[in-house]
Amino acid sequence: MDADEPGWDLYRSFLAVASEGSLSAAARVLGMTQPSLGRHVRALEAALGVALFTRSPQGLALTEAGAELVEHARGMAAASAALRRAASGSRSEVRGVVRVTCSEVIGGEVLPAILADLRRQQPGIVIELSLSDATEDLLRKDADIAVRMLRPSQGSLVARRVGAIGVGLYAHRRYLKAHGTPRTPADLQQHALIGFDHETPARRAMRNRVPGGELYVRERFALRTDSGLAQLAALRAGYGIGMCQHALARRERQLVPVLPGSFALDLDTWLAMHEGLRGNRRVRLVYGHLFEALTAYVAAGK
Repeated sequence: MDADEPGWDLYRSFLAVASEGSLSAAARVLGMTQPSLGRHVRALEAALGVALFTRSPQGLALTEAGAELVEHARGMAAASAALRRAASGSRSEVRGVVRVTCSEVIGGEVLPAILADLRRQQPGIVIELSLSDATEDLLRKDADIAVRMLRPSQGSLVARRVGAIGVGLYAHRRYLKAHGTPRTPADLQQHALIGFDHETPARRAMRNRVPGGELYVRERFALRTDSGLAQLAALRAGYGIGMCQHALARRERQLVPVLPGSFALDLDTWLAMHEGLRGNRRVRLVYGHLFEALTAYVAAGK
């Protein structure tokens, strides 16, 4: 390797500044001093021969060259994290880190009990749980295992279908007592609906394939948020009517199904990992545990 080639520490500093928007904020995240971080950025700019940031009223903004480098730097960060996870293992016992990515609702409501059971069985395994409705790239090693609500299309992945998670409209008994229970889909126009803020192609496709889905549109929502956990919290608080997984709703006696014959959705659920991790004992163990437990969860919602 060329001795003048920038090291990972410089790219890590660049990525932190790009993410945080200022030297001071990035320095806090990395546990560095601001002058040291500034030297890293200047050293990387000098090594690459390009300016990476410009000053703006909002802080530091990426130049065109800097913006082109961000995704490559994120790939380096993912590879670095994957290397650390791989090095954390032990050949003689099941130890080390496994990173799991999933949606907010699955990660916040479904996996905690499943992972607690895994912890009792395998205390040497450390779980990194990434909650995001964005799809993390398993091929780039952003995560080791992913729970996905669609069939993985990337090659080089080991994927197993868990099943279909049923979803319906629900409301808290307190809300229905105060506002009445809709008897027909048209009645929803008189109620407070909980839903998303930004309509993505996936949400649009979902609505188009759901009986009664044409009624569940952004313009009708009385509360709009892209956070699945926030939607669920609002539902539990009695804000209005919203979507909920059947298995979750059955844990809550105060949540009542609304128009079960008019609105129904199945989320096809898959568990995936990179095929290069087949031989990793701890990843394989976590994968198997998640598959069995999630299969049971799907069955509980039938």
